[in-house]
Amino acid sequence: MNYKILVVFLLLACYCFSQEKEKSNMYTIDANVYYGSILLHNSDISHLITEHPSGLILGFNKRNYGQKEWHQRYNYPDTGISFVYQDMRNQTLGENYSLYAHYNFYFFKRNMQFRIGQGLAYNTNPYDKYDNFRNNAYGTSIMSSTFLMLNYQKDRLLKGLGIKAGISLIHYSNANVKAPNTSTNTFAFNAGLVYDLNWEEEVNYIYNPDKVKISEPVKFNAVFRAGVNESDVINSGQYAFYILSAYADKRISRKSGLQIGADLFFSNFLKELIRYQSISFPELSVDPNADYKRVGMFAGYELYISKLSIIAQLGYYVYYPFDFEGRVYNRVGFKYYFGKNLHGAITLKSHGAAAEAVEFGIGIRL
Repeated sequence: MNYKILVVFLLLACYCFSQEKEKSNMYTIDANVYYGSILLHNSDISHLITEHPSGLILGFNKRNYGQKEWHQRYNYPDTGISFVYQDMRNQTLGENYSLYAHYNFYFFKRNMQFRIGQGLAYNTNPYDKYDNFRNNAYGTSIMSSTFLMLNYQKDRLLKGLGIKAGISLIHYSNANVKAPNTSTNTFAFNAGLVYDLNWEEEVNYIYNPDKVKISEPVKFNAVFRAGVNESDVINSGQYAFYILSAYADKRISRKSGLQIGADLFFSNFLKELIRYQSISFPELSVDPNADYKRVGMFAGYELYISKLSIIAQLGYYVYYPFDFEGRVYNRVGFKYYFGKNLHGAITLKSHGAAAEAVEFGIGIRL
């Protein structure tokens, strides 16, 4: 499963640098140090919050000047790659080394920068039932990671050298590919330098004031999702899951679309969890023959960037024979369009802040 995540991430990273056929050769590099705190999002990790994590964030950015229409629509964002090193300042948690594909979005005359990155992290000291049983945050060495940065940035103060400072949020989780997976979220203050490798060149943005309105009829989608996950019971086993989804979507603008549909879940890890709870916890009165399948209805939103889009869905189980994390679920992730009708997706399904699975999907839109 971890190798599948790596392949998808590398494809996304390559995608960030293949948006334009024309090479503008405009790049910047930046370096930030940070110091922060692990947020107590779950009382089960309270014993791991002993010190303030610190680390280093490095970024390599390609500037976009409007070669594509979506550049102009989003105020000429950068695409790039980030590397993050984090010392958790806790021997049990170890250290994290992460690599991300990212976007930089700009606001307030390009003085404010918002960076969102998605990638993979390597942890030096994951859970081990003999040698590191206290680490209930990281169940595997390879994890998915998301990080956000909001910075004030001032370029070219001294030739190509500029400054930046702000706040960051760094999330590490293996998305229940293997238990335990309590995960961590680090909130930090960061400050650093940015260097424009092309500071002697004039910046000329391409601007086309003609904006053609997008008007589409309602489209129908069918999606197949799959992956591997484990319940929160450590060593209960990893099992494949399958999800069939059908939904209608309506694009309401160049940036936005709305969705409504249904999911059918075949979550095989629930078979083992039902058996385990029926035997080990008789006070829960779990029926050992309870159906492991679930059916949900959902509403969603899609943010169109280019061929890549961001989706967010909120669902409710209408068929729910076994109680697992509540009836409400949510899904967030990325979708990539291959031509007009086909798309692939990588999404995270969770119940509030409790992740259930990373889903890999393929779909058709008609």
